[in-house]
This record gives sequence, C-alpha cells and structure tokens, in this order.
Amino acid sequence: MRIVEVREKTASIASPIANAYIDFSKMTCSVVAVITDQVRDGKPVVGFGFNSNGRYGQGALMRERFLPRLMDANPDSLVDTANNNLDPFAIWKTLMTNEKPGGHGERSVAVGTLDMAVWDAVAKIAGVPLWRLLADRYRDGVADDKVWVYAAGGYYYPGKDLSALQDEMKSYRDRGYRVVKMKIGGEPLKDDLKRIEAVLKIVGDGQNLCVDVNGRFDIKTAIEYGNAIRPYNLYWYEEVGDPLDYALQAELGKHYDKPMATGENLFSHQDARNLIRFGGMNRERDFLQFDCALSYGLVEYLRTLDVLKEHGWSSRRVVPHGGHQMSLNIAAGLHLGGNESYPDVFKPFGGFADGIAVNDSYVSLPQIPGVGFEAKAELYKVMKELLD
Repeated sequence: MRIVEVREKTASIASPIANAYIDFSKMTCSVVAVITDQVRDGKPVVGFGFNSNGRYGQGALMRERFLPRLMDANPDSLVDTANNNLDPFAIWKTLMTNEKPGGHGERSVAVGTLDMAVWDAVAKIAGVPLWRLLADRYRDGVADDKVWVYAAGGYYYPGKDLSALQDEMKSYRDRGYRVVKMKIGGEPLKDDLKRIEAVLKIVGDGQNLCVDVNGRFDIKTAIEYGNAIRPYNLYWYEEVGDPLDYALQAELGKHYDKPMATGENLFSHQDARNLIRFGGMNRERDFLQFDCALSYGLVEYLRTLDVLKEHGWSSRRVVPHGGHQMSLNIAAGLHLGGNESYPDVFKPFGGFADGIAVNDSYVSLPQIPGVGFEAKAELYKVMKELLD
C-alpha cells in the first residue's frame, strides 16, 4: 500500500468582496490529489483536498519541501497495519520532518491541505464516510446525524446598499439558515450599526445574527463597538482584534459580556492553549473557530481538541471556520458544535453536498466514502481536472 503520486494546482477564488481587513480580488487556493495504489470499483483511490479561503495557494511550499519528503519516504513507514490503511499520523510526521517548532507561517496551510487529501483517501480505502470513520475511531461509534450550520456572508461589496444586504440575508433564510453572519469594521460605527439593524429586520432576534471584525480593531474601538452592539444580544462578536493579541481579547472580555468567537487564524494546539490560558475566553459562553485546513490538518486538530478537553472546554464550543465539507465531517464525527457555511461565496469550494437541504440551520451529510467531494458536482469537476 503506497501513495503513488501527489498533484497540486492553484485555483482562483477571486471576487470583489472585502471584509474589514482584506479584499479577495486576488485570492487563490491550492487543490491537491493524493493518488494511491489501492483500487476500488476498478479505479485507483484518490484523496482530494484544498485550503480554506483567506490564505493563498501553497503549491510552492508543497513542491519545494513537503512533497519530496513524502515521496522519498519508505512506503511501509506510512502504513497503518492495524487498520490495513494509510497512516495519517505517520504521513504528517514525515511531512513535518526537519521543521522547527513555532513560527507556523504558511506551512500550516500547506500541510493542512495535504492532510485533508490523506484523510479523504483513508476513508475511501476503508469504504466509509469520513465522519463515520472518525466516530468509530475516536467516539465509540457515536456520530451526529446532522450538524448545525450558519450562513456566512454580509461582505462589503462595491455598490452594495442596505437593500442588497437585506436581500442577501433573506436568501439565506429562504434556504433554511436560521443564523447568519455579516462583516463589520470596514465602515464607521454609525454606518455599521445601520447595516446591523437592516439585517435584524430580516432575521428578527439578535440571536440569529453573528458579526465578524476579521481582526481589525484596537482595544478602544473593540470596546466602543461592543458597547454599541450589546443591546442587540447578538449570537457572537467575532475575531475583534489581532488573533495573537490575547491581552486584547482578555481585556475586551471585561467589558463585553455577550458571546464572542475567535480562533480561525490560530494554527496549532499550542496557539489554542495560549488562547485558553491568556485570552480570557469563557468556556460556558464563547466559541472557538480553529480551521483544520489552515492549521496542519486533522492530525493537529485532534491534539487541539485534547488541549481543550484538558482545560475543561466542551467540543460543542468549537465551530470551525472555512465553510467546507472537511470541517463538516469533523463536526459530525467528533461532536463539535457546528460549522460555518458559505452558500454564495468562494465557489465551488464553499458549501456542502448537492441535494442536501439546510433545515432550520441543520444539514445532514452524504453517505459516500471519504469526505464527500464527489457528491458536490461543481467542486468535483475542479478536482477531477488534476487527474486528466
């Protein structure tokens, strides 16, 4: 049993949208295919992966460092003999050989993308959906049959007025999402408050709306916005300051007593531990948004979940960033609190399997082996191009 070849290409997910910190006019992502020597239904088993939005394609790093290590390794060292399968942990260790600790940079994204493809291949070789494999291995076979999701959107867009913002949010509600998320921090407070109030007219209760700053605010602005939005009783106030400024997050928690969320730009279990230790996050109230595709993949994500458990956090407080099928499988298989969803942006990488409706902000999962990419036709078309 061995990995025969790994292929990568850079795909564009560019669009004119923007959040408070960046625009997406040049945004890309990497798509990879891990081709194995295993055959199912007369075809080689291929695992696919891609990196989440917000970080660019990682092809150069993969080709220069990580793929040579993988392809030079003894194939027997990458096999899980107990399960007659590839060993994601051994593969991860091989990828990270001669990498110094700390200073993650973009390598966490490169490894996370490859790790996604490896787990897709592992589940396909086992002949089960990834969420089922994870539940069987790590939760005594207990999986969630549906996952809570929210619709992420509300980006700044040239010429997008309040009416267009309301139409967008209404379309999410019409498609079964109860909770939606919008961007703030890219306009003055008084204008963002108008945007929030316009959305609340569509979604009703503040518990149906999250707001996301994307790390833009200093502590003074963070507190000012917090005071202004507190009366709305929003579902959460997200990534208010720089993701590594744990002191800012802790100080904000002294002033804002409603739920907050952060973590999508933290890339290791050590980062997660520092956030828990020093960021003032409340395990009964707040949410953590670590994204496996950006943070060294599922192998590292399992370590992160162990850290959270050691510090008394329920896995239900984890709602991953990224809006993709990998996180959806992890949420169902490892008992997380939910998953982000991108119904209209970052296509075809956002969103879930075709033909599976969202019902009151819950979605079920496909039953096919692997992550389920083949059940999303537009995405699978892009992935298959790697095999041509």
